[in-house]
Amino acid sequence: MSSLKRNAVFVFATLFVLSCVSAAMAQVVVPRPSQKASVTQTIGVTDVKITYSRPGVKGRKIWGDPLPEQASTKGEATLDDQNVRPKEAVIVPYGHVWRTGANEATMFEITDDVLINGQKLAAGSYSLHTIPTKTEWTIVFNGTSNQWGSFRYDPAKDTLRVKAKPEWKSDNQEWLEYSFDPVTENSAQVNIRWEKINVPFTVSIADVNATTLAKLRAAVGAAKPDDWRTPMQAGNWAVNQNSITTDDAEGMAWLDQSIKIKETFQNLSVKANALYKTGKKDEALAVAEQAIQRGKTDKVDTSNFEKRVADMKAGKI
Repeated sequence: MSSLKRNAVFVFATLFVLSCVSAAMAQVVVPRPSQKASVTQTIGVTDVKITYSRPGVKGRKIWGDPLPEQASTKGEATLDDQNVRPKEAVIVPYGHVWRTGANEATMFEITDDVLINGQKLAAGSYSLHTIPTKTEWTIVFNGTSNQWGSFRYDPAKDTLRVKAKPEWKSDNQEWLEYSFDPVTENSAQVNIRWEKINVPFTVSIADVNATTLAKLRAAVGAAKPDDWRTPMQAGNWAVNQNSITTDDAEGMAWLDQSIKIKETFQNLSVKANALYKTGKKDEALAVAEQAIQRGKTDKVDTSNFEKRVADMKAGKI
C-alpha cells in the first residue's frame, strides 16, 4: 500500500473514531439538582401540558426584595443568573422576571385556543415566566418557547400577560410543583406551589362542544375512504349531546356516511338509538331490526341490543 493510501486510511479511521466518541458524549445524561417534571390535563378535548424543572428550597430564602447591589438592574430584567447572585440574596427577587422553575424556562403547551383568567391564548407552545411581588404576580406567556431560563427573555415577544394573587400557606412545599386542581368540565386551575406560596390561575375552554365539533369535522374530513368507524363515532357524539348548539342533522349525516361506507351492526344500532332519541320511533325500530339481522349475519352478540329494542317498543326508555 502506498504511503498516500495509508495516510488516507489513517485519516478516515481517526475521523470515524472521533465521530463515535462525539456521538457517545452527546448521549451522556447526568442527574440535575433540579429535576425535570411535567404535568398534563385534558379539558374537554384540549390537552394542556406544563414542563418544568423543580428547584428545592434547601433552607434558602426564596422570596423578597433584591439586594441594593442588584437594584441597578433596570425594569423587569431577569436576575435568574446564579453566577452573579450574591449568596445572601433571595432566590426569586420581587419585581423581576423569573423562569418559574430552574434550568430551561418552563414550557406551557396547549392543543387548542384557551382562556387564561378569561383572556384568550392561541393554541401553541410558550415559555412561561412570572414577575412576582408580595401581593400580585404577573403570569407571562412568551412566544419563544425554547429558551434557557429567562436570560434572553424578550418582552416584545410576549403573547399574553395576566395577573394572579399569591396565596400564603402554613405548610412548606420543598420542591416546586405545578398541579391542576380543581378541574371542571371546561376548566382547570393551575397551581404554582413552592415554599409557602401557591399562585393559581385558570385555564378554561370558551365552548367545549364547539371545540369538539371542530375536531370531529377535521377527523371525518381526514378519514380514509374505507374508515366507517370515525364518522360513526363522530355522529354518535354529536347526536347525544343535549347541550350542543347545533341540531342533530350533522350527526345523522355522519352516521349515514358510516353506513354507506360499510353497513355493520355497530353503526346501524347507533343510528337506531339516535333516531329513537330524536323522537323518530318507527324509523328507529326499522333500523334496529336491520341492525339485529346484520349482527346475526356477522355473528355478533346482539342480545343486549335486542333487550333494548324490546324496551323501545314497550316505551320503557
